[in-house]
Amino acid sequence: MIKGIIFDLDDTLLWDQKSVEVAFANTCKLATEKYGINPLDFEKAVRDSARNLYESYDTYEFTKLIGINPFEGLWGNFLEEHDQFPKMRANSSSYRKNAWTLALKSFGIEDQEFGQLLADTFPEERKGNPFVYDETFAVLNQLNEKYKLLLLTNGSPDLQHTKLSITPEIKEYFDQILISGDFGKGKPDPSIFEHALSLMELSKDEVIMVGDNLMTDILGSNRIGMKNVWINRHKKERNEVVPSYEITHLEELYPIVESLNK
Repeated sequence: MIKGIIFDLDDTLLWDQKSVEVAFANTCKLATEKYGINPLDFEKAVRDSARNLYESYDTYEFTKLIGINPFEGLWGNFLEEHDQFPKMRANSSSYRKNAWTLALKSFGIEDQEFGQLLADTFPEERKGNPFVYDETFAVLNQLNEKYKLLLLTNGSPDLQHTKLSITPEIKEYFDQILISGDFGKGKPDPSIFEHALSLMELSKDEVIMVGDNLMTDILGSNRIGMKNVWINRHKKERNEVVPSYEITHLEELYPIVESLNK
């Protein structure tokens, strides 16, 4: 009998990928207007320089552990006072500026001031363009009446709460919100799933996990023997991780849960 549902946040309920793409497009357009750089080529250069810089910091292993990616570093403030967050916060302004400035440099452009402008523009564009999937609220509205709901998300607590604050309706549906940066480990570590179950006061057989990422949401829930649903909207290829169920639209959850409760 399913009594609770755990939802991932990014690219399951929030369309984070689109928000990031729009923020990059709007910011890179400034470089096109000023220097005539192809915006797609410039975006690739920024992503590459951000990733390389990000992996060079001694906080990288910690960010992998809790699941913060380089592009969240381009707009996150990391205001937390525990673990490696103060060090990340100290690096954040130079990281942002250098990611954009190094990308400009790869096109033969030395312009620190413009690099700073781009670094300041991206966070505003990201915050100004939140996207939620069309079916998110209808599904949460229906499930909220019958099941305990917990939101389980990897990342910096400050950053994930910022995402929720610009789409404030989502958090109202959840009994608990569990963020890897608060817990100290992220998905797919089994311990964060066990902790989620303890917060819900339910067993693994009474809960189902719903998420878009095979290597975090599905792998982690598999590791503790919890049923799961892979939301695969974009026809991604499966890898060695096998979900209990695969859907392309959140509304396909209803018959799955109902069948488990028969």
